Amino acid sequence: MAQTSTHSHRELELLDALRRLGGSARGAELAKALDVSEETVRRTIKSLSKSGAVERVHGGAYLTGTQGDPSFFRRISRHSDEKQAIAAGVADQVHDGMTLFLDVGTTTAFVAEELRQRSGLTVATNSIGVAQALVNHNGNKVHLLGGEMQGDERGTFGFVTERQARRFAFDMAILSVDALSAKRGFLYLNETEANLAGVIADSAESVLMAVDHHKFSETAPHQGPEPRQVDMVVTDQPPGAKLATALLGWGIVTHLSSGADSDADHD
Repeated sequence: MAQTSTHSHRELELLDALRRLGGSARGAELAKALDVSEETVRRTIKSLSKSGAVERVHGGAYLTGTQGDPSFFRRISRHSDEKQAIAAGVADQVHDGMTLFLDVGTTTAFVAEELRQRSGLTVATNSIGVAQALVNHNGNKVHLLGGEMQGDERGTFGFVTERQARRFAFDMAILSVDALSAKRGFLYLNETEANLAGVIADSAESVLMAVDHHKFSETAPHQGPEPRQVDMVVTDQPPGAKLATALLGWGIVTHLSSGADSDADHD
């Protein structure tokens, strides 16, 4: 490629790292792969994006063209302010030393970044990004569950993942969801993700769902954990009357993230 010769040595290294990581990666992953600071990665990505070699998204970048599957990074860049606020609200529920499960959701990726403020966590996850964010930090112990990789989710699923998850006694499971229905509860687009969420809920002392308000109007074909297994929903806007009534009936606390009216919390 003629354009490649115009790139600096650092830019060429980052492009090579992106290819080795499957075409897309978060900034923290690239920083570790290149043994540089995340600020250096951000500057390099910004430079590469001007030439069209990469596309910048919140938290990372992906190669343009057909070289990478950018679906996760496109999703994580949508409604990022809401997800960041929700993540801060979730982190408020987590204490040092807890044993947690975090899934592959894009909101959960923001939660993982917030949890870098905690210490001594034991974290099991099926998410590459979550593991990367928390491993070797503040005395955390991180377990990346095995199983079949799904590139568009950047995580593992299936029988092996579920079997390994059952070996943990979680203080809290932090899960995401594709839709929240007043009639059917917590819904997923992916059957294997719904199945794993159910397994995790069975192994957790408490279950917290991180849900942005856009999911209130969505639908999906697969049911996740039974609603009465869920203890708390952390969201960025109050649910409508019908959904709020359903949540109350299921015994779920609705916690509004920072900036929302605390009087709207329900229990």
